[in-house]
Amino acid sequence: MTRHQTFEPPESSHAVVIGAGLGGLAAAMRLGAKGWRVTVIDRLDMPGGRATSITADGHRFDLGPTIVTAPQVFRKLFDDCGRDFDAEVTLTPLDPFYTIRWADGSHMEARARDEDMEAEIARLSPDDVAGWRKFLRDAEARYEVGYEGMLTKPMHKLWETIRVLPQFAWLRADRSILGLARARVRDERLRMALSFHPLFIGGDPARVTSMYALVSHLEKTQGVHYAMGGVGAMANAMANVVRDQGGSIRFRSQVDQVMQDARGHVSGVRLTDGEVIPADIVVSNADAGHTYRHLLRKRTRTRWTDAKLDRTRWSMGLFVWYFGTKGTRRMWPELGHHTIQSSHRYEGLLRDIFRKGHLADDMSLYIHRPSVTDPGVAPDGDDTFYALSPVPHLGHDNPVNWSQEAERYRQKVQDTLERTVMPGLGQHLTASMCLTPEDFRDRYLSPHGAGFSIEPRILQSAWFRPHNVSEEIPGLFLVGAGTHPGAGLPGVVASAEVLEQVVPQARTGARAPTARSSAAAAMTQAAE
Repeated sequence: MTRHQTFEPPESSHAVVIGAGLGGLAAAMRLGAKGWRVTVIDRLDMPGGRATSITADGHRFDLGPTIVTAPQVFRKLFDDCGRDFDAEVTLTPLDPFYTIRWADGSHMEARARDEDMEAEIARLSPDDVAGWRKFLRDAEARYEVGYEGMLTKPMHKLWETIRVLPQFAWLRADRSILGLARARVRDERLRMALSFHPLFIGGDPARVTSMYALVSHLEKTQGVHYAMGGVGAMANAMANVVRDQGGSIRFRSQVDQVMQDARGHVSGVRLTDGEVIPADIVVSNADAGHTYRHLLRKRTRTRWTDAKLDRTRWSMGLFVWYFGTKGTRRMWPELGHHTIQSSHRYEGLLRDIFRKGHLADDMSLYIHRPSVTDPGVAPDGDDTFYALSPVPHLGHDNPVNWSQEAERYRQKVQDTLERTVMPGLGQHLTASMCLTPEDFRDRYLSPHGAGFSIEPRILQSAWFRPHNVSEEIPGLFLVGAGTHPGAGLPGVVASAEVLEQVVPQARTGARAPTARSSAAAAMTQAAE
């Protein structure tokens, strides 16, 4: 078993955070509240990482996450830093949460109230109502163990995982979430509706643990929300807290190597331009695979070796088409804020994506239409969309050559939309752009272009996942999707709450968080 080394922070207590994604920003906030002087370094030109945005022809395209669940995680983060999340970010609750549409023309709305949801189940498959109720009880039990019991608990010691094994065994964590859905309902559409959630964090529902049924309980109890201005507005609010604490954020700068001193302890980072920034600790919000394979490439690693990374199972890739439409605000009234258009195949498509690495002709799509909730994302009367298709990552044999395939696949996405929920789409198209797994690899330095880092299988979770406290080099810590507890907005922000528990208080003493004037914050941002 690998032992993690501990240390006492020196008087300077300077921390470098690699990456201004939500995990990195949350880490910087928590370190700032503990008295650390923090420098955040990011290769992009704005905060948010995958939650950044691009504006084109009057359309704001939110590039990454769009669904906000577990807002209490954000409220606690801000509260622990002496701030009021709801005073700085506006969340709009959605009901229905989303609509699932199937190839046979049927549909189901995921609703906030139990009675409304039960009516939807009864309309689709009356014989499955009792099984759906059992699934809700399953989800609640898994929520208590997997979410409340593990989300913000450090898992870098094997005992922390061993102690929950009896509960995992009792809850049949060895069974997949699709297997659990099969045990509860007979209708194939409902089996898909109860099991697809792991796709939002990069997991194959046929392989990931049934513990992820907890998402159904999480949605039921805490709702599904949209952040006005997009998740990027949340990132901007977090960046403002970091600056108000006295921290700095450097954009358009890339870390090339984590440095260490003669003792083997972290001593800072070297940028790609050769600049060295000294630090007493380094927190990496870069993908865990990139952190170990590239940023520690000159160090002999004991656990996260290249060979182990080669054996790791990665989440699927993503093809995302961002597009604007002209004069469509009153068109497609059945197309709400979040829609899932399911293929006529479910399990077969999962096999193609996750196991065969095959780019199928058919597809399932997640369609985001924020303009129905946030009209400012598009010109008056117009709409802003994105359509996301899960696809194989680049690590399979014979990976897709997206430089050749991207436009052909985009046309297939458009054809699917026109045939199902958006007839006449082609006549209204304006702005258009795509991200492929190659873009995820190049823009976000994501291994194999994976959309959500390491796949959340049971033997790639908790202690088995890259630890928040690195065992490779003292003074290195990890946050974000590739470490514990995993991907998704609640997971990456919770990883910073784990970090807070394993990083000591700065020896200079914690500074009380300050609320500078907006003018002072603007001056600091301009200077950077």
